[in-house]
Amino acid sequence: MKKIFKCAMLLMATALLSATLTACSDDNENSSSDNNKKNAEANVAAMQALTKQYLEAVVYPTYKSLADKTEELANQLADARDAIKEDRLTDADLQQIGNTFLSARAYWEASEAFLYGPATTFGIDPHIDTWPLDVDALARGLNNAAVLGKIEEVGAGELAPTLLGFHAIEFVLFRDGQLRTVAALKGKETDEAFANVDITGIQELTYAAAVADDLMQKCFELQVAWMGEKAGDRVALVEEEWELETQIGDDYYGDNMLNAGNAGSSYRSWQSVLVAIFNAGCSNISNEVANTKIGNAWNAQVYDYIESPYSKKSFADFYDNILSIKNTLYGGVGLDKPSDNSLLSLAAAKNPSLASELQAKLDAALKAVSTCMQDKAFVDIVTELQAGKATKGSYPNVQAAVDAINALDDQLQAGAKWAAEIE
Repeated sequence: MKKIFKCAMLLMATALLSATLTACSDDNENSSSDNNKKNAEANVAAMQALTKQYLEAVVYPTYKSLADKTEELANQLADARDAIKEDRLTDADLQQIGNTFLSARAYWEASEAFLYGPATTFGIDPHIDTWPLDVDALARGLNNAAVLGKIEEVGAGELAPTLLGFHAIEFVLFRDGQLRTVAALKGKETDEAFANVDITGIQELTYAAAVADDLMQKCFELQVAWMGEKAGDRVALVEEEWELETQIGDDYYGDNMLNAGNAGSSYRSWQSVLVAIFNAGCSNISNEVANTKIGNAWNAQVYDYIESPYSKKSFADFYDNILSIKNTLYGGVGLDKPSDNSLLSLAAAKNPSLASELQAKLDAALKAVSTCMQDKAFVDIVTELQAGKATKGSYPNVQAAVDAINALDDQLQAGAKWAAEIE
């Protein structure tokens, strides 16, 4: 009897222990589930705040500044067109126009880490930034009274992309890295494509003013397409007067991004937003700078494929492209350190080694391109290569910049992979 009672007590204790362990296991599972849910909610909140910061402190102000400057440029060139006809254009006027052009150009280059939006969808990027300029076609067009008359009457929008945008205006304003003078515009056009035609400064500035007006319209379209009603009076101007496209589905591009994970948004999750920023945005432009903008002339020896050859600002363009990546990663324009709601700050909290490598590679790329800016202009370097007067080894800073930018690109792609795996 004693033995039977002892066994019964042992069975009861085992059952109680089993029940206790099961209850503890359930509690642990519930606790773990609750923690996972809280972490996921915190990550979503962080990604949402990051995206809002990115739009409001990087994308929107960059495109607003670009639109403002191109409007100023269009107005100045229209005034210059009239002034040269009335023989009252001055070199000081041209200096002011040149400064405005370079400022507008810098804002455009500093936007190229977010070309994946309307700049690509609506074909704005190739419309306003195709190079090389087709100078032969330009000479023929300006020598044709009917063509020039049509440009004056209906604008430049129907011209081929190789005759539009920044580089068309650059050609009229700059030569051999210097701003042109009133005397130069009144004299014989020096470009060899114009050898057999007689083109005046009046014709060139008429053309440049029309191109600048078209450029302004496209930059207004970019601003409205991202900002929507936040762009104010420009919305009606772009959508009603000019009838340009501005929306993806029923949303403007900024609203579409902020609606990530909801029906109607092109972004299925907040993670996909971050992947787009890293990959379609930052990695896309870093790869293009290293392997196309520099690489085509440097490696593939496509010598006429050089951006900004007339102003000789190629390296400045490349620097501003990398700066667009910095602004994106920092969550703001002109910041000395990443904002709290930024890609780099989120990476630092979740993946410190990735954040450290991104910062290091970003700094190295900016420094490498900045060093190139102290060398000869890229177009002059390439001209020397083409003529056999120098080798690539003569300009090690260029190769160092290509390598540094490609190293940054590798880290940006690693960032996209990390962002896709955030839970």
